[in-house]
Amino acid sequence: MPVVGIPVTYPPPPPATAGRRVRRGLVVGVVAALVATLLAVLPAGEARAAQTLLSQGRPVTASSQENGGTPADAAVDGDLGTRWSSGASDDEWLQVDLGAPVAVGQVVLRWETAYARAYRVELSTDGTTWTTAHSTTNGTGGTETVPVSGTARYVRMHGVTRATGYGYSLWEFQVYGDEGDDGGPTLPGGGDLGPNVHILDPSTPGIQATLDEVFKQQESAQFGSGRHAFLLKPGTYEGLNAQIGFYTQIAGLGLRPDDTTINGDVTVDAGWFNGNATQNFWRAAENLALNPVNGTDRWAVSQAASFRRMHVKGGLNLAPDGYGWASGGYIADSKIDGTVGPYSQQQWYTRDSSVGGWTNGVWNMTFSGVEGAPATSFPDPPYTTLDTTPVSREKPFLHLDGNEYKVFAPAKRVDARGTTWANGTPQGESIPLSRFYVVKPGATAATINEALAQGLHLLFTPGVYHVDRTIEIDRANTIVLGLGLATIIPDNGVTAMRVADVDGVRLAGLLIDAGPVNSPTLLEIGPPGAAADHAANPTTVQDVYIRIGGAGAGRATTSMVVNSDDTIIDHTWVWRADHGAGVGWETNRADYGIRVNGDDVLATGLFVEHFNKYDVEWYGDRGRTIFYQNEKAYDAPDQAAIQNGATKGYAAYRVDDSVNTHEAWGLGSYCYYNVDPSIRQDHGFKAPVKPGVRFHDLLTVSLGGNGHYAHVINDTGASTEPSGSSTVPSTVVSFP
Repeated sequence: MPVVGIPVTYPPPPPATAGRRVRRGLVVGVVAALVATLLAVLPAGEARAAQTLLSQGRPVTASSQENGGTPADAAVDGDLGTRWSSGASDDEWLQVDLGAPVAVGQVVLRWETAYARAYRVELSTDGTTWTTAHSTTNGTGGTETVPVSGTARYVRMHGVTRATGYGYSLWEFQVYGDEGDDGGPTLPGGGDLGPNVHILDPSTPGIQATLDEVFKQQESAQFGSGRHAFLLKPGTYEGLNAQIGFYTQIAGLGLRPDDTTINGDVTVDAGWFNGNATQNFWRAAENLALNPVNGTDRWAVSQAASFRRMHVKGGLNLAPDGYGWASGGYIADSKIDGTVGPYSQQQWYTRDSSVGGWTNGVWNMTFSGVEGAPATSFPDPPYTTLDTTPVSREKPFLHLDGNEYKVFAPAKRVDARGTTWANGTPQGESIPLSRFYVVKPGATAATINEALAQGLHLLFTPGVYHVDRTIEIDRANTIVLGLGLATIIPDNGVTAMRVADVDGVRLAGLLIDAGPVNSPTLLEIGPPGAAADHAANPTTVQDVYIRIGGAGAGRATTSMVVNSDDTIIDHTWVWRADHGAGVGWETNRADYGIRVNGDDVLATGLFVEHFNKYDVEWYGDRGRTIFYQNEKAYDAPDQAAIQNGATKGYAAYRVDDSVNTHEAWGLGSYCYYNVDPSIRQDHGFKAPVKPGVRFHDLLTVSLGGNGHYAHVINDTGASTEPSGSSTVPSTVVSFP
């Protein structure tokens, strides 16, 4: 599938605002004509110098913006119909990142009516220390061409005095200079999406046969290397049954789910595993409308299986045929017109959605921001319901705008309830695919980092990627989006991915698989000691899964470390494998699942299982978790292996004694010590007893009597031992 694009870089979206309009894309061929026009207005001696427009499409930031329709990136998009404008105050600035230090020779400011009477053009190589290359107190507005001289990676206009009662407003901010050997883009954006992305439209011949062939390959390939994404162009598809196997994603390419309708089903069942759905992992359905053939669609999954942005015009059955066991899943930004039947599902989390009804619950059914959700009644029935979700921002997704592929980056919502799309056009920004480096199997970490340094976002196509160095996300608002459960494996014990302490990074749709050499960490959000405030524009981690073992021996000390404040972890499964290849107490050693050091971190849909010590540790203040599912490590050889000083066992979720404020809703921890059923855990959860530390609706359960918990949290909650092997939970409604 060739995609025509402009091989230029482009900045990510600025801090999200609810009212931001969808931006216009660039048109192929406009860039060259526009550059020529701009050069023509420069002084003759300079316009014909061997200088290049360096700023267009580069990452850009600003001290403020007037409203959602005047973002910073509009000043470098090459579009004379879009603009940046600041708040109505003096001492405002706009700066562009050229990607590397280069020799700059000229700046062109194309002012809107609101211009600067006094301003400075400043240069920096590091974004911290600035030198003044030009200063004036007699700005004229209109188009100002300013000769400058120096070497800079960062160039900014620093407004000192406004000429009007408005802020500062620029149609375009152009920086010209000598690219040199290190400047300017060297990797193209856009391009085709490779052989494992199946682009379909209603007229595509043999759609059902293609779906069936991929399903045949992926139905039981739990630890295989196949990766697939089915992307359906807007339209109506008749009579399909899209059975979704391992490492398979199906998604519509419209801006709203109803743009792409299947008169048929998107199905997950468990025939491959004798009717047991507890291992139906790693798959996704997104951005589609379904008219199920018999009125109810079947989506029988367990962990790492997202159901996002779906419209089911009927009911939804979350259990396999025959009602065998299933073990937890996730719905977000979806509308189910009929009733959701979890039946045998042990636990489930639904966020910012709408349901026509909900029939039952086994252990833990949690809802936040869901229209039609049942009222809180834990533990019988086991419903935990929050009226809204405190903060949310939906996962980015690929869509078609006419014939152009773009990635839509939804806006942040506060106190969210219901879907983002049911009542009108979704809020957010569409970014052309030409502004993404399309990563294909065989790409090296060096190339990926080079693309990031150029200001490109990343779109990982379905495949397995070995990286011999850390993928470094240093630029604010970078999007890293995976298709078809794209999988990253760190070699030689490196950290797979690291995010700087910057605003608005979005990681989505990836599986990080530990390598055989121990990695100290697999994913880091922010460096140690990170302290920047990201409340207005948080980093999000969505449908990012981590696995240690299963596909082969893997080791990691700590899987995910969150240092940046305000991070949102929205649906993750962090799993030390209990089955598959390379599995054993020391073979796939992994002591810690997630460690949160940042303040004001929110987790919505947190699944963490089987770690040798603590599954989740929380050191940051004002953290919140809505829904937590955990199983302790099955394979502990004996009591001594999990002894934690004087404490029997490591808590599944521990809040450090230094924390003053923390709140969590709908948490469950299960044990199945099948190697030594005599093992005892003192508690499933551990937290300081303080007024600001609160837990709601917790449970522990022994699966078949294989090991037991003495308490639920600290010394509160009954032991599971009286239940013997009957698998009856012990519950706590409120703590303290």
